[in-house]
Parts: sequence; structure tokens; C-alpha cells
Amino acid sequence: MKHFLVGLFLIISSNSSVLAQLSSISGTINDKETPVEFANIYLIEVKRGTTTDQNGEFSIEKIRPGEYTLRVSYIGYESYETVITVRYGKNEILNIELIPTEISGNEVVVTGTLKEISRSKSPVPVELFTPQFFKRNPTPSLYDAMQNVNGVRPQLNCNVCNTGDIHINGLEGPYTMILIDGMPIVSGLSTVYGLSGIPNSIVERIEIVKGPASTLYGSEAVGGLINVITKKPSNAPILTADVMSSSWAEVNVDVAGKFNAGKSAKVLTGVNAYWYDNPIDNNGDNFTDITLQKRAS
Repeated sequence: MKHFLVGLFLIISSNSSVLAQLSSISGTINDKETPVEFANIYLIEVKRGTTTDQNGEFSIEKIRPGEYTLRVSYIGYESYETVITVRYGKNEILNIELIPTEISGNEVVVTGTLKEISRSKSPVPVELFTPQFFKRNPTPSLYDAMQNVNGVRPQLNCNVCNTGDIHINGLEGPYTMILIDGMPIVSGLSTVYGLSGIPNSIVERIEIVKGPASTLYGSEAVGGLINVITKKPSNAPILTADVMSSSWAEVNVDVAGKFNAGKSAKVLTGVNAYWYDNPIDNNGDNFTDITLQKRAS
């Protein structure tokens, strides 16, 4: 019995010594000088966490010595991660400043006012689509890509010559205006030929106005307008290439590149090629189901 009590005493003393060696991590989370309350603090390795109080302060107790990854997250701010080395009996104190994330409403558009303006301040409601939106459903041209936008419908009027137009909110194609960097293309025939020849690789974004925009752009924009914004040569990659093929033997190649033209000028150019010469008539109407094409622009 005596030896048992001595052993129990030694175990308790040992555990007390270990607990005495445990450390803690504490600190404050702020946005410049403003504390961030209810921010999530998480230690990845031990799967323990906490939240900040109304003063932006936090504390995680009883942490064994070692190296840990601390993650801080809060809605509206970029996630923050850092590696902390916890030492015996030493409390780590941190002061972390979170960086606010950019709000999508502050995206820049030019369609509503003919000059760059914050999307949230545009007097005309403008829908913005980046190339990533269209990459989810690859298409041979921007004309075909418009079918992925609600309220916008490309309509093929001639399956022999492959001409068509774009309807916005049900209005006919002549009432839809097509722009490149704010400049009209091919007047009333823009929706027939314009979007089929623009290489996807030079497109930065597409701005769409659904509804009348005739005050700024004239009678051709009664139904709406589509403004194709191209990449700036200073920000564009040196070379990009995109190749697509389908089970019907359609082939689409999109290549873009930039180069210097003198000391102060940069040029961005793109080439788009599409060909389909494999006649298929599944519905038996003596016409190919996809128009035969060999197009380069």
C-alpha cells in the first residue's frame, strides 16, 4: 500500500510538471485600428480553435510545445495563415491585421457611361461576364457563347450560310448592338457576322445591357447591347493558345500574343480558326446538321 501511494504521488507530480510546461497562444485581430469580433481562429495540427471577443482578442490555452499553423478567417476579409513555434512555458502573443476582400460590386464597367466607372455606380444595370464564365461551357465563338447568358438568345436564321442574330429579352437582332471596347462594329450586320470573328483569347470581359440603351448608343441599342472589352497589351500574357474539338470533328483554334512595336507601343493580336467539313445528317432532311465552315479571323 505504501509503494502504491508513493507511485500515485509520483504520477500526479509528473502530470503537474507537464501541465506546468504547457503554453498558450493569445492576441488581437484587427482591421487597421478597428478590432474584428467573432473572427475564427484555428490551429490546424491539433484541430482546436476559438473566436475573438468584442475587443478582437482571443486565447487558446494548454498547447504542447511544437510548431503549429494558425489560420484566421472572417467573412469579408482575406484568410490569414502563419506558422507559430510554441516553446515550453512561454505564451505566444500575436497582433494580426486582416485585409478586406474586394467586393464584386466595385468591378469597373464602361458600357453605362462611355467611360470607366464602378459597376455599383453605373446608371445603367450592366451584367459582367469574364472568360472563366464561358470556359465552363466551351464554344467555337462568342456568338455561340451568348446562349449561356440568361435573356440572351443567339438565333441561327440560315443553316446554309450560317448567319444569325442575337435576341435580347425577345427583341429581334437588329435591335441588339455589338461593340468592341465601346466602338460599334459593322452597324446593323454586327450580330450577323461580328461575334463570330472575335478571338476568345483577346477578350478581357463582356458587358451586357438588357433593355434600352438608345440614349447613349442610338436606335440600334433599343433591345440592348453587348460590349466586348479586349485585354490591355500591358497586362496580357505573351502567348496564349486554346484548342477545342468535338465528337463531330469540329476543330477550333484560338491563339493570341503580344509584342512591342517600337519603344512606346505594344500590340495585342489574336487569330481564330474554325473548320468543320464532316457532313452529318442525323434528321434526314438532306442538309448537314452543322453548317460546313472554314473560317479564319
